[in-house]
Amino acid sequence: MKRNIAVIGIGYVGLVTGLCLADLGFRVIFTDLDERKVELVLRGLSPIYEPGVQEKLAKHGSAGNIEATTDTVEAVTKSSVSFITVGTNNVDGEIDLSGVKGAAKDIGAGITERNDYHVAVVKSTVIPGTTDELVIPTIEAASGKVEGEDFGVCVNPEFLREGSAIRDFMNPDRIVVGYRDERACRVVEEVFSGIKSIIVKTDLRTAEMIKYANNAFLATKISFINEIANICELFGVDVTQVAYAIGLDFRINPEFLRAGCGFGGSCFPKDLRALISTARKKNYSPVLLEATLKVNDKQPLRMIELAKSVLGELRGRRVAVLGLAFKPETDDMREAPSIKIVQDLLKQGAVVAVHDPKAMERARAIFGENVEYAKSSLDALRGADCCSIVTEWREYAELPLEEAKKTMRVPLLVDGRRVIDPVKAADVGFIYRGIGYGKVIQ
Repeated sequence: MKRNIAVIGIGYVGLVTGLCLADLGFRVIFTDLDERKVELVLRGLSPIYEPGVQEKLAKHGSAGNIEATTDTVEAVTKSSVSFITVGTNNVDGEIDLSGVKGAAKDIGAGITERNDYHVAVVKSTVIPGTTDELVIPTIEAASGKVEGEDFGVCVNPEFLREGSAIRDFMNPDRIVVGYRDERACRVVEEVFSGIKSIIVKTDLRTAEMIKYANNAFLATKISFINEIANICELFGVDVTQVAYAIGLDFRINPEFLRAGCGFGGSCFPKDLRALISTARKKNYSPVLLEATLKVNDKQPLRMIELAKSVLGELRGRRVAVLGLAFKPETDDMREAPSIKIVQDLLKQGAVVAVHDPKAMERARAIFGENVEYAKSSLDALRGADCCSIVTEWREYAELPLEEAKKTMRVPLLVDGRRVIDPVKAADVGFIYRGIGYGKVIQ
């Protein structure tokens, strides 16, 4: 008989986690307070864009392997394991734990009348101490039961990259399980037994910290290469060659050494701010992490500076912004560099046309009627004084340069992701400016 697993929170992490658990042979009950998300899942429609998710929803929905409800308590009552995958958004630099606390309270209510051992798994990103100081006491208070006897709690941080989340879940570098009750750990190990990976077993707080340390390091690496890119421009040096060479050093590794207009998304900015805030509360000044955020906050505006280096004043200029999602293969615009770029362009009086293969609907909720929403990249470029590539979607890397140039008023290409070959762009008559590309080509 299939084990029932409740997944609390139908976001990027929750949806991918639940569908992959269904792949592993479990029956999954999705739960969320958002009726729209629940209704979409029940209809077999994904509330997000993530490669493979729609297909898995259709597959497991028709097979009866998944269901969805707004009643979290009932979902927990029908399950032996509950995954907490709710969001922990920033509020003044600190994470909002109200969703986590609400999920813990519902888990407690759901296991009140059950006599079997239940395991709650915290997959949401939470600061060290949250599980033992908030989650466990909340479940105990709501259920009248005792952790370690009647139920167990584990921390299982996620390391999913939007755009490749399903692949990352099924083929992880490692699976981290934080616990203090051995029985709970064994249950989580059993859940993931169908996945071949190293299992790192730790205490609860260490598991929580691993997630923050992981994201802080990757964010720091990105800001580092962006800082180097900005310096490269001063000396007429191409940062891509620098990054390639230093990436060959096994101590450095080539991953996350691609210079650009900054990182965004739901994890890096939020997690850095939360870690910085937590460290300050402990009277420690995390100078390196603060610098990482400072570099990233300024980096998107390099796109504006590069455009102005050619056009001068931007008032009245038509600027096409290609790419709105914070990265390709997702429609997620949370903390996307494009937001800061578009808003600054509008502030400077530019006429802005935007395009993205998947994020246009989300863009409308952010920019309203202040920008033009182009049906294609070439439509956005029609009559433009500048083409700004902000997200490295494949279609922008394969932009038909000759056709693009013909439709523009000024053939200026500002490449924020270095997806276009500068020489090829120059060969067809583009004025090329790229982040970290110190050579002037026009």
